[in-house]
Amino acid sequence: MSDDTLPESDRAPGAPHPRETPKVIGQDAAKAAFLEAFNSGRLHHAWLITGPRGVGKATLAWTIARFLLATPMPQSEGGAGLFGDALPDAAPQTLDIGPEHPVSRRILAMSEPGLFLLRRPYDEKSKRLKTQITVDEVRRLKGFFSLSAVDGGRRVVIIDTADEMNVSAANAVLKLLEEPPADTTLLLISHQPSHLLPTIRSRCRELRLGSLDTQGMAHALALAGIETETANTAALAELSAGSVGEAIRLVNLNGLALYDEIISLLGSLPDLDRTRAIRLGESAAGRTAEDRYALMLGLLDLALARVARTGATGQPPVIEAAPNEAGILTRLAPSPRAARAWAESAQTVGARLRHGRAVNLDPAALILDTLLKLRSTAADLARQHG
Repeated sequence: MSDDTLPESDRAPGAPHPRETPKVIGQDAAKAAFLEAFNSGRLHHAWLITGPRGVGKATLAWTIARFLLATPMPQSEGGAGLFGDALPDAAPQTLDIGPEHPVSRRILAMSEPGLFLLRRPYDEKSKRLKTQITVDEVRRLKGFFSLSAVDGGRRVVIIDTADEMNVSAANAVLKLLEEPPADTTLLLISHQPSHLLPTIRSRCRELRLGSLDTQGMAHALALAGIETETANTAALAELSAGSVGEAIRLVNLNGLALYDEIISLLGSLPDLDRTRAIRLGESAAGRTAEDRYALMLGLLDLALARVARTGATGQPPVIEAAPNEAGILTRLAPSPRAARAWAESAQTVGARLRHGRAVNLDPAALILDTLLKLRSTAADLARQHG
């Protein structure tokens, strides 16, 4: 493979790479916090960008990288013009840098000398991506710092993700954080910051990103080249918990139709159309259906959680992710007692599904068995409330 066709560990399947996304959707608080630090001359040398998967953490990191490499340093940081004259100290009002800017073009082409991307590399021997960021990758930073130092100006390092560093790599990055090179900003992306070394977290300033609402989701999907109807966008935002990456996965795997079928089958309980149940399970069988199988298990778990929450709160979700979902959830869980029964059932079948997948049980049989167990729960509750 050429470098242009190698898989990239930091690219979500079916989505543009974060460096190709021109704008961060939402996340105004995080953007404002970074801009305020820059304009006040108190730019921290390391930033930990956290939040759920798919909400724009990497896009923000690349946006910050473009901004830092394209924006002159404030006078408070010793910035000067080409002939040593002082630069204007007008504070920038946005992190956005136009796509025609030379830095934007170089970053898009992965040819920007002031930027280093630390991520899981492609292993030519095994012909697959490595499972971790190793210390060998971190050691390459030494060459980056020595080569780019002669050019002056800023340098930016993006680590995507810090969660994937092994122990040796994490310790090597920690040393960098303790003794940061001059005019260098490190941007660490993390889905689970609690799993990082406490000493790494303590040496970074955190930018926490939140989930997107329906409007933000629609905008983000449009930027990714995905147009959806308003109702579908609301359902995608609901099922993905505001994660654009997860919403794109749902679109690519026809997840809304799959969730509709799961809710419809749950709505038929305590009766069960075995033919439809078998057909659902068979659609997840086979090597080519592994992604659909994983999505099916996740959506089934989510559906049961929404059933239990409806009974516990006495209110169905405000946004329906499937036709007549509110009515179905309310009928299945009309009381807190029913909520407890569904929560216990979800825990039991969830453990069985995870075990079954781990030992490669037949997906079709496993899904049918799960739906039969849920039918039993619904029948018991119907008798109790009858």
